[in-house]
Parts: sequence; C-alpha cells; structure tokens
Amino acid sequence: MFSISYIFLFVGCIFATLNKNIVSAQNTTIDIPIVTANLALVIRISSNGDPLVIYLGKRLKNDTDYASLPNTNVNNDYTGLYNSAYTPSGTRNLLEPAIQVLHADGNPSLDLKYISHQQNKKNQLNGVTLTTISLKDPVYPFEVTLNYKVYYNDDIIEQWTSIKHSETGIVRLEKYSSANLYLASAHDYYLTHFHGNWAQEMKPEQVQLTAGIKVLDTKLGTRADLFQAPSFLLSLNQPITHDDDDDKGEVLSGTLAWSGNYQLQFEIDPQRNLRLLAGISPYASEYNLVAGQEFITPSFLFTYSSYGLGTISRNWHNWARKYRIPQGQNNRLTLLNNWEATYFNFNETVLTSLMSDGKRLGVDLFLLDDGWFGNKYPRDNDHAGLGDWQENVKKLPHGIDYLTNAAQTIGIKFGIWIEPEMVNPKSELYENHLDWVIKVPSRPEYYYRNQLVLDLSNPLVQEFVYNTVDGMFTKHPMVAFIKWDCNSVIYNAYSTSNPHQSHLYIDYVRGLYNILDRLRNKYPTIPMMLCSGGGGRVDYGALQYFTEFWPSDNTDGLERIFIQWSYSFFFPALATCNHITDWGKQPLKFRTDVAMMGKLGYDIVVSKLNPNELLFSQQALQIYDRLKDTIWHGNLFRLVSPYRSGSDIASLIYVNEKQDHAVWFTYLINSRYRAGTYRPIRLKRN
Repeated sequence: MFSISYIFLFVGCIFATLNKNIVSAQNTTIDIPIVTANLALVIRISSNGDPLVIYLGKRLKNDTDYASLPNTNVNNDYTGLYNSAYTPSGTRNLLEPAIQVLHADGNPSLDLKYISHQQNKKNQLNGVTLTTISLKDPVYPFEVTLNYKVYYNDDIIEQWTSIKHSETGIVRLEKYSSANLYLASAHDYYLTHFHGNWAQEMKPEQVQLTAGIKVLDTKLGTRADLFQAPSFLLSLNQPITHDDDDDKGEVLSGTLAWSGNYQLQFEIDPQRNLRLLAGISPYASEYNLVAGQEFITPSFLFTYSSYGLGTISRNWHNWARKYRIPQGQNNRLTLLNNWEATYFNFNETVLTSLMSDGKRLGVDLFLLDDGWFGNKYPRDNDHAGLGDWQENVKKLPHGIDYLTNAAQTIGIKFGIWIEPEMVNPKSELYENHLDWVIKVPSRPEYYYRNQLVLDLSNPLVQEFVYNTVDGMFTKHPMVAFIKWDCNSVIYNAYSTSNPHQSHLYIDYVRGLYNILDRLRNKYPTIPMMLCSGGGGRVDYGALQYFTEFWPSDNTDGLERIFIQWSYSFFFPALATCNHITDWGKQPLKFRTDVAMMGKLGYDIVVSKLNPNELLFSQQALQIYDRLKDTIWHGNLFRLVSPYRSGSDIASLIYVNEKQDHAVWFTYLINSRYRAGTYRPIRLKRN
C-alpha cells in the first residue's frame, strides 16, 4: 500500500514539473512586453493560459506600467478571446479566427494555451531581439509558436507563426495567419489601402472601418499585387487628409512580406475595437501538415507613430536599407534601357550604338531588355520564345559575350532582361516539358500576355530556372545586372507533379524563394531589378533578394509623381527605379526631375535628342551624381501632397543624416487637375 502511494506521489511530482508553466499561468497572469524605442505590443497570459493583446500603441514611459493595464473591456466579451493574440477556431471563438484546422481524427476544434516564452537578446547591440511565445492545444499534440522580431531603433516589429504537430495522421490547415493584432485605443479607424491595375499602380483609397470585416486580398498567384498592394496605413481617430499633415496623427502601418496570394482582414468587434489578421490567403490553399513537419508563415511587419505618416515612412525606409534590401546602404547604377528605342527589333550594331549613346549620356550601365533569345521560335514579339533562353543567332550571331566585351570597350557595364518563371506555348520548352506548365488538363488554356506560368512547386522546374539565371552569370561573367520580370498571373491552377493541388499557390512562392535564395547566396552583390509588368510584385518578401524594383510601366512624368508618392510611404528612394521616357508631353526637365525622386534611369532614344537636350541630360546626370547619396540614404519629408484637395503642386525634401545637405523637389501638377492657383510651400521648423 505504501509503495503504491509513493509511486503515485512520485508520478504526480513529475507531471507537475513538466507542466509548471501551465500551472503558473492558471494561478496568475504573465505580461510579455514587446517594445521598440517608441512602440509597444503587450501580450498578457491570462489566468487560464490564453494569450491576449492588452496593449498596442505608443510605448509607455516605464515597462512596469503595463502591469496596471486592464484586459480591455472584458465585461461584454462572451468568449474571452476578442483580443486573442492568435485566435483559434472551433471552440468558444465567435469572431474571425487566425487559425483553423482539421485534426487527424476529423475534429475541427482548436484551443491554444500558453506553455512558455523566451526573449532572446543576444543581438541587442544592434537593436534586434526575438521574442517567442509557445502555445499548445491541451487535448491534441498540436503546437503554435508566435515569433516577434523587434528592430528597436527603427520602430519595426516583424511577426510570423510556426505550426507543427505530432498527431497520428495528417492535420489539415485551413487558415494560418501570420499575425493577429488588436487595437482598443481609438474610437474610429480609417484604413488607407492601395489598389490599381497595369500602369495604374498604388491608387490610395481611404475608408472608415465600420462594424463587420473589411478584407483586402489577392488570388492572382504570381503577379499578386496587380490589383491590390499588401501594404496599408491605419489612421486612428481621424482620417488622413493630405493637408500638410505628414507629421500629425496616430498611425499604424503594416505590410505582408509574401509574393503570392495574401489576405488582410480588419474586423470591428462588438466592442468597437479593431482586430487585424494578416497572412497567406486560404483561397484554394488548404495545407496538409504531416507529423513533425513545421509550417512557417511569411512575416507580417508593422510600425507605429504618434507623429503622422512622415515618421511611419522614415521607419520603413531606415529599416529596409539596413535589414531587408540587399546592398541597402550602398550605391546603385544609373542605366539606359533599349526597350523604347528598339522594342524587339535590334541587332548587334544597333545595340553597340546604343551602348555608345549611354556612355555619351553618362550612365553607368546599358540594359538589354526583352527580345534577345529563341531560335526555333524567335522572340520577335511577345507571342513566342519565352523559356528558350539561348541567344537568337540572327540578332546576336556572336552571342552575349560579344555584347559584354563591347560594353567593356566602350566603358559601360552590361545588364540583361530575363523572365525565367514564364513560358510561351510557342516555344521548345513548352513542346518538350508540357508537364512543367501550370495548366488544367482537358480545359482551354488562358493566357496573360500570351504566356503561361511554369510550375515552381516542382523541384525540377526550380532547378531549370536556377540554372537559367546562374548560367547567365557563369557563362557570361561580365553580366553586371539582371532585370527579372514576371508578367503573367496564374490561370487554371494545376500541377502535374504536386500530389496536393491545394499546396500549389504556397509551394510556388516557396519554390521561387528557394531559387532566389540560392542565387543571392552565390551572387550577394549583383544588382537585380524586380519587375512584374510594373508593380505587380512589390513586397518585402521579394525585396529581400532584389536591390530595386520597377514601380510601373506608366512612365508619364505627371502620373509617376502620384505612383512614386504612394510607394514612398513604404519603400526607400534607392529601391524605386524611375526612368525618363518619351511617355507624356511634359518637358524633358520635368521628366528628369520626377525620375530623380528615386533611382534614375533612361529609356529614350539618345540619338534623337537635340544638342541642347543632350547637354541638359549630361549635366543632369552630373548633378544627380552629387545629389544621389542624400536622395537614396537621406530622410524623406513630404511637404505638399499631390493628393491634397485642390492641390496644384507636389513637394518633398530629402535631408541627410547630418542635416547639412538637402534636396528639395517641387512639381507643378495643375495640368492634371486643370487647376490654376499656386499656394505657398512652407518648410517646418524641424
């Protein structure tokens, strides 16, 4: 009898030891402050082990002050989960879940309780720390880890989620958000999101959030941001008016670092507080997770300021230059692109002449665009050749090396365009590897720009794409720049090799990142431009691999002011490629000044410039060379918004870190609005 009791007592001690964190959470609360210099997110573990967001906003003076914060208005919360840090589905939750699963035994419920947390401060010297919060279902061996990386000095928090289990069969993930935030500090919320289409990118739309859910999402697969950008501004208590208020107001801004289908949900709950869910879109993307496999969501990044949009933008810019964009604190190359000079019609003589024009103009690099490849099906238009990445022997009989050698002799660098994710039905690749193409069997093919998308969920296709780009550098070591394009969306999504069709959209992006990761590791300093028929893929998931991006195929100088202005809320100037072209009817100086807002380039026929225009352009490049460091690495202050009601100007200024140099741009935009008045621009004292 004694021995049996002893064994029972011994086993009970072991159980209590293994579950000490759960036991402590049941008896008390635990506060986990996640703070930057000016922003605080506070997770409270309730007495029953639920992780709750009790605060998101301006950092309080003392970290000890968070302990006195209430659990928001819990009196009318029937679930206790309105402010959950990661809302599960199927138990007592009544609102939009962050995660929804079907267990191996068919049970659709999930509950997540606190196990432990860890705050890793080993990188604290550079202001980067990581907090992890481990959660587990009390009934099933199903675990979720919430990850919060803090960039202290830049007021950025990066959040992602890790999901795994050890059940006896497959668990189906039906929804798997990256982040679940909760705001209870405002009486009104005004969301600014950015929509558009080809050549109409980043049109701002502001709406007041009301009871219910506002959803921003995309189902395009590849060129995912064509209609809707994954970045937003959220103004608290008052709308953004664009009336010289760049340094006023309380604003939260977020973006999802993912280059595929995404979903952003903004839910006003019954207490008039705001729940924010961000992650991969669950559309056609149920994910079958086997035991021991870890599903890691993409990152959701957010920043906050009580001093308006200007601080928000500078937070994004500083963070991106330091931590996300390759070579973000280094130089960029000015360039001349041949596209508008030749389109598909060129030969070696034409190209070497254009290189000489580029040298005479004063740019750093000549970029050969579309049309240089394909033999059986030559790339003489956009109906043929994609996928056949060999030099066209008629246009380039001596190959790419002839061009790189010519560029070296002329004294200019050489770059090249490529679209390795795509295929034309009229190509040898399509004929030989139809199984590599995303298309539904026994149905008509649908084309976007006369092309289809290769199945990057297939490892063989990943290897083909990697070898295509890697071969460009290994075979032609003097290639100094890549423009990577992606013009098509995914129609008729189907993979011949993927056993789980609902994995295709996710595995495609992971396959793309796998290719880019390998290329970046091998070529860490090669400049690469991200393009997707314009701004169809502008996100911080892709921009961890690319030094710059092409905002829009619309290069009309007047329209570009508006497009570049909207991108400036989230992305730094050195990453924004702005080219001077013949679009629009504005004077050359106007188009040049607009392009100088970011990374300057040319897409013109230099030989058609008259002597005065050529001299002006040469001098403009020399001036830009003196100004570019302040533009690329300085702090941006937007003075007068082109979106201001009745505005006839747009004005902004870049100021360097030492505050002893500044570059000020002011543009007349009254021809767009047919306005005729001029209002004074007033610099602020700070």
